[in-house]
Amino acid sequence: MINYRKHGTPPYQIAVIHGGPGGAGEMAPVADHLSKKCSVLEPLQRALSFMGQVEELKMVLEAHGQLPVTLIAHSYGCFLSFVLASLYPSLVKKLILVCSGVFEEPYATNIMSTRLKRMKETDRQKMEALEKQFEDPQITNKNKLISQMEELDFRADSYDPLPFDTKYVEPSYEIYEKVWPEVHSLRISGKLLDYGKHIQCPVVAIHGDYDPRPAEGVQVPLSHTLKDFRFILLEKCGHYPWFEKQAKDRFYEILERELGG
Repeated sequence: MINYRKHGTPPYQIAVIHGGPGGAGEMAPVADHLSKKCSVLEPLQRALSFMGQVEELKMVLEAHGQLPVTLIAHSYGCFLSFVLASLYPSLVKKLILVCSGVFEEPYATNIMSTRLKRMKETDRQKMEALEKQFEDPQITNKNKLISQMEELDFRADSYDPLPFDTKYVEPSYEIYEKVWPEVHSLRISGKLLDYGKHIQCPVVAIHGDYDPRPAEGVQVPLSHTLKDFRFILLEKCGHYPWFEKQAKDRFYEILERELGG
């Protein structure tokens, strides 16, 4: 199975890294937009462990990228790219983290409660029903459940959203189930943030002020750990800047400026 997509023609000096884990294709709209001006590689992480995905990403970049590349990572993909840049500094020219997950566990405490407070009652009921179905061993194909849950999360995570387009997304419950506990353990232990001590490239974090993942959970830990770090807060923006009516243009302006720098 091919674990990458190409937008434009070689050389590929930029790669977009999707979230999830198990959200392959999520960054396709960003790749499509950027490919009007430059070629973009879109790795699709399919390995069934976190470090396996790090190695998988390394192989895709080495095989198809013009090294070192600039990585534009979203959500969980920020953790993946963070560790890759630490372990293989020669592969990464610059790291752009878009609406990253938080890097220390205490900052994650209120994410779900914030999301649930924003949901309409009907959406909360749907979420509860989906969570019960995840626990049902008789339901073997849970990818559809992931898609339904992501749509509910999207509405709660967004400030003023455009329609949620999932036609390129390949959700995988199996990947999520196997990879996320490993990442969660790294964050709880502090080892995830420790990888930052070995990152040599510039790192820029772009974060929505309406994202339920608190901005300080990215800005504070990384500003104390990284040698070259900048933080940009996007107003009127949730977890998916490219789907935000009032932040989309500003988001792409920032990206294009950072890619040109």
